[in-house]
Amino acid sequence: MPITVSLLAYLVSSVCCIMALRGLSGPETARGGLLFGIIGMALAVLTTLMLPGVQSYGLIALGIAIGGLIGAVIAKKIEMTALPQLVAAFHSLVGLAAVLIAAAAFKNPEAYGISEGNGGEIHLGSLIEMSLGVAIGAVTFTGSLIAFGKLQGIVTGKPVVFRGQHFLNALLGLGLVALIVLLCLSGSPLFFWSIIGVSLLLGILMIIPIGGADMPVIVSMLNSYSGWAAAGIGFTLQNNLLIIVGALVGASGAILSYIMCKGMNRSFFNVILGGFGGETATAAAGAQGDRHVKVGSAEDAAFILKNASSVIIVPGYGMAVAQAQHALREMADHLKSEGVKVRYAIHPVAGRMPGHMNVLLAEASVPYEDVLELEEINRDFSQTDVAFVIGANDITNPAAKKDPSSPIYGMPVFDVESAGTVLFIKRSLGSGYAGIDNELFFYDNTMMLLGDAKKMCEGIIKAFEH
Repeated sequence: MPITVSLLAYLVSSVCCIMALRGLSGPETARGGLLFGIIGMALAVLTTLMLPGVQSYGLIALGIAIGGLIGAVIAKKIEMTALPQLVAAFHSLVGLAAVLIAAAAFKNPEAYGISEGNGGEIHLGSLIEMSLGVAIGAVTFTGSLIAFGKLQGIVTGKPVVFRGQHFLNALLGLGLVALIVLLCLSGSPLFFWSIIGVSLLLGILMIIPIGGADMPVIVSMLNSYSGWAAAGIGFTLQNNLLIIVGALVGASGAILSYIMCKGMNRSFFNVILGGFGGETATAAAGAQGDRHVKVGSAEDAAFILKNASSVIIVPGYGMAVAQAQHALREMADHLKSEGVKVRYAIHPVAGRMPGHMNVLLAEASVPYEDVLELEEINRDFSQTDVAFVIGANDITNPAAKKDPSSPIYGMPVFDVESAGTVLFIKRSLGSGYAGIDNELFFYDNTMMLLGDAKKMCEGIIKAFEH
């Protein structure tokens, strides 16, 4: 394929990726955005395969077949609740790819056109691009693996901290900068592999002190890292498409991380330097003491809901774990048929990744117009008869507004306590992912519906029919 044609094809692919990001920004346009993404990536792969100098088509076809088969099996079997850890796992593969490509280019620079002739030294610019790409890629690889482990439950969700941790991370960061400078000055393989080793270790040490409550931020942050790693390697390979798409992913991930931090009232550096989530769980569990909790049944909830004129549903990770979205939608449809106004309230950090609740509700065919964000609906709770909370703990905790000593103080939360009645579905009275007690459980207008969210919703539906 002529170079001009390939550049034009890459440009079209880049535009498709831009349209994909634009489409994925809203639920109504998400399907179209996904289609643009598929077209853009398919065009990019085909264009690359038709470039001069591509060899071993048999091995490439084998790799595509194996990767495609693995991806198809994963996509078929993966539960919607496991999407966050799947995304983290995919980020790790992007980081690993960046490391492997950089290693191949460093070992054989002539093949990539980044050296001064045959056997010559690698260009200084290429060394800078390569070292940054491989460092970010290695951090992304191990950091994403730790994030995957925390989300999957393989690694504890509690912060793993030790004395001198921040000092060690800072020392490794400075050492990484020094190694990059030394590599650019000398081109020595020792410094190249040292950069990879230090970056791999830094990726682990950066993520282990971050608790479960900060995982949504970490997932979007690692998404940003994977994009910058791809962009860095794009410069090394002199591939405009990789540069453009990597920059798009990196920038969008950084913006999303900012939005997540704003939604939690936390700074990005606050998350990195001292994540919370699980560190106070033991104290919280014992802090309940003999405080009174009003516990109800599915029949009690059905009676209250049937006699309401307006209901706001607040979904959380508990709904995802129980896969209760379909039963919840059926319950809401029944209420709507009785003339009850039903809406859904989505918090920016509900679930384990941005948009997690939106995806689950869309899967259950919940109308997009019924799903509202925090700032759109929060003021309506005071005029609402029932706030129906299903597995959403930290984002409804009044301590975020009232207790300056709370780890989540200042985090924007739903004002569910101002509703006439709060029906709260939860497996137990235990703490949420942030590891702190929720005083909403003990409010006079709160009725706890203890049990599996899906079974509770099904029980409410059955009670409607009697």
